Amino acid sequence: MGPDPEPVDAVQIWRVDLELEESRLAQFRALLSPEEIARADRFRFPADRRRFVASHGALRLILSTAVAVPAEHLLFTKDPGGKPRLAGRPPAGGVRFNLSHSGETALIALSRTREVGVDLEQIRPDRATAELARRYFSPAESGPLTALPPGERTAAFFACWARKEAYLKARGDGLRFPLERFTVSLGEPAKLLEVQGEPAECSRWEMYSLALGAEYAGAVVVERADREGVSILLKEYEPGLGPPRL
Repeated sequence: MGPDPEPVDAVQIWRVDLELEESRLAQFRALLSPEEIARADRFRFPADRRRFVASHGALRLILSTAVAVPAEHLLFTKDPGGKPRLAGRPPAGGVRFNLSHSGETALIALSRTREVGVDLEQIRPDRATAELARRYFSPAESGPLTALPPGERTAAFFACWARKEAYLKARGDGLRFPLERFTVSLGEPAKLLEVQGEPAECSRWEMYSLALGAEYAGAVVVERADREGVSILLKEYEPGLGPPRL
């Protein structure tokens, strides 16, 4: 007997290594649209161009496997808030996805049934400052954060940041919704605690931490279903080994 089938409403989180050989990077670049290539070429530094090509090429391959459309033929559109979507009717248009990359790693979230947002943050202790927390976090986050022992503060800072970004990406507002207008938990479990002026938001979304090791913090926010709980499946994709196996 083979493995049990995945639940239809499971959310796949693909972890992608962005360090590709030049030959594979060229293959990924060939999958991109002219608009994506232009975006990649606008980056000043070669490392940023490489990461863009690698992450967006991997996104196309993962989506291609999910909807059975060649990666180079996928078309994208944006909703009114600017969140990318696959163009066309279901199954392609029904798939929801989100991409985040930091350092040499990307996360790609994929759902067939509900909205999803994912964020990845490379942990940089020099950036976990009280000044940034006061500037971008809500008072209910920044106060408890600065009160933590120094040994716990960095991990909590980046967990908070990843959760906030994942929520914004799930709801599709991007930078138009201020970070200080909502509050997430600093510890476990990950949770959306308050959204100013929108009390129904906390019951609309489920938030999960992602176990990514000591170098990264990650979070995913998923639109809540009728029943409690979502299957979050963390998978590894090494782009040098060919298309992913969903």
